[in-house]
Amino acid sequence: MTDTDQSNYEKALSAFSENDWETAIENVLSSIHEVDLNAVRIWFRFYPLSLREYILSAEDREAVFQGMALQGDWDLAEQIDTSHRFLYGSRFWPEIKKAVLKRVDEFVAGAADLEEEIFSVAETAAHQLAVDKSLTLGISAVGLMTLRQVGADKFSSTSGEGYKPEGLLKKSPGKIVDARTSEPSRGVLGFLKTVDKEYKVIWDENDKRAEFEIIYDEEIASAAARDQSRDWLEGDKRCIEGVIPVECRSAACGTCWVGVLGGEENLADVEPLERKQMKVFGYGQKEESKPFMRLACQASAEGSVSIVIPPWNGVFGKKVYGNVEKIELEPATTSAAKLRETISDVLDN
Repeated sequence: MTDTDQSNYEKALSAFSENDWETAIENVLSSIHEVDLNAVRIWFRFYPLSLREYILSAEDREAVFQGMALQGDWDLAEQIDTSHRFLYGSRFWPEIKKAVLKRVDEFVAGAADLEEEIFSVAETAAHQLAVDKSLTLGISAVGLMTLRQVGADKFSSTSGEGYKPEGLLKKSPGKIVDARTSEPSRGVLGFLKTVDKEYKVIWDENDKRAEFEIIYDEEIASAAARDQSRDWLEGDKRCIEGVIPVECRSAACGTCWVGVLGGEENLADVEPLERKQMKVFGYGQKEESKPFMRLACQASAEGSVSIVIPPWNGVFGKKVYGNVEKIELEPATTSAAKLRETISDVLDN
């Protein structure tokens, strides 16, 4: 779609950079219910505006995909009605879409205030649904960014209908928040366990079976690999060991990044290696000791957590954000060698 094809509202939203969106999200966080507090920030890391613009501006996209070692489903345009299923507010998506398209139709011209637009969509949907605005704010921000990335024509072309929350997400917001960090039952003598204490990792809140056990001080990726209850490769060709894609265990490939919906305080502090590599990969980890974006091969458990696994991975920090210096990335496994060669090329170019 060219600039002349865009609606006035799309033109107004296109004036905002990825940093502008992140600032707006941070400024409205205090008004978002805890159930979606991390979820909305994770979604914006999973679908970064700068990455999409970089890819779409390339003459040879296949070369870009190879150059970024991009694997999986990165394109938001193919996931308009599904990308946000890990948000509690996803159940309100049909109303959010209507509220967003209403703004497209009624916006005349001129500049827009991004925070005000998020609140406007959230208030319209909340009024129609008769729910508290704190539950529609996060998904409203997602709706507006989806419009920004895919355009009004694509945004309006999907129905938005048909989703019903399952598993943990069927519960009330408060119960969901509590369940994310609740410890599994250990029986009468469970209180005696210390070093080998077991916790749980929920990896899909829409599936009541989607959790695995993790031992105190064990990395999330290692615990995931022990769960062989399903054929993981059948669902995602990146999942060669368990439900979490992994090519190494040394923070060298970037395949195992995850978002932490709840329980980030129950993971060990970020070490310098993970911090550096998250910057290399471009995943936008916050400068905090216990951020909501982690590498599963580096994050060890000190309690129960709930995570969400992105449908893609890549190495784009240097190319897209220009904030990475050349470093050495040695293959951790034979199977990861080819990917690591690609990553090395990414950092060289």
